[in-house]
Amino acid sequence: MTDYTQILYDVADNIATITINRPEKMNAFTGTMIREMTDAFDRIDADDDVRAVVVTGAGERAFCAGADLTPEDGKKPFASEEPVEDYSDPRVRDGGGLLILRIYQCLKPVIGAINGVAVGVGATMLLPMDMRLASETARFGFVFARRGIAPDGAASWFLPNLVGRAQALEWCLTGRVFDAEEALKGGLVRSLHKPEDLLPAAYALAREIVDNTRRYRSPSRGRCCGNCPPRTIRWKRTRSTAGSSIIGQNPPMPKRVLRAFWRSAVPTIRIKCPATCQTAFHGGKNLLISDKNVTKCV
Repeated sequence: MTDYTQILYDVADNIATITINRPEKMNAFTGTMIREMTDAFDRIDADDDVRAVVVTGAGERAFCAGADLTPEDGKKPFASEEPVEDYSDPRVRDGGGLLILRIYQCLKPVIGAINGVAVGVGATMLLPMDMRLASETARFGFVFARRGIAPDGAASWFLPNLVGRAQALEWCLTGRVFDAEEALKGGLVRSLHKPEDLLPAAYALAREIVDNTRRYRSPSRGRCCGNCPPRTIRWKRTRSTAGSSIIGQNPPMPKRVLRAFWRSAVPTIRIKCPATCQTAFHGGKNLLISDKNVTKCV
């Protein structure tokens, strides 16, 4: 899929930009948008020249105003033409949730530039992104309780992990729409900017990542800072383990590695590599850790 109708996709100077492009509908979310954004993230992961991603909305009014419940074709929104026989049918899955998990699994750093209203799925879409910058005019809302439904897109996991349980409960149980200042205070966004300064600030942050990250390390976004999807490697403990971990590594790294790391030595340690290992270094037996990095499976 290369001809997008509801998003814009562009790559320049190693930075990919995804723009939700339905400004006349306040960038409301549709099934077409799910497919197009998922395809764009697939392209991003497959393109080694892309080192960072910026996601924003077209126009000045909205980033994404939630799901479009009045599609122009007159059909039921997000519904299938054929009946579902049982709940194993993939059509039962939460479409917005599938996109949100795809963003979470993206191998490149994802920066959200929230240029306006972000409510419903427009708000939950932000949660798996690595950094979120907002316009001073942006507004946010986890409005699901006011519609009598549960938060979509695994927001009940992402949001409390991002802002804390108490703040997540307040926003979800009240369902109120709140301004950018409250989002900044609550930890939902990193910084606030004037509307005309938002994208330049997002690109400056992306540029800093691109310029200061080694190319061979740039795809490691999904394996650092505790951001470990279930499909990634799980370390097996060997000998005694340290009581704490490096940046959320779970389970903790062996003491030999930690001691060598802090001494800036060059350890070589073999750790059992599971058959489900999906790293580029997999050879089916053991991981060889050298110079503080996984270099290959042996």
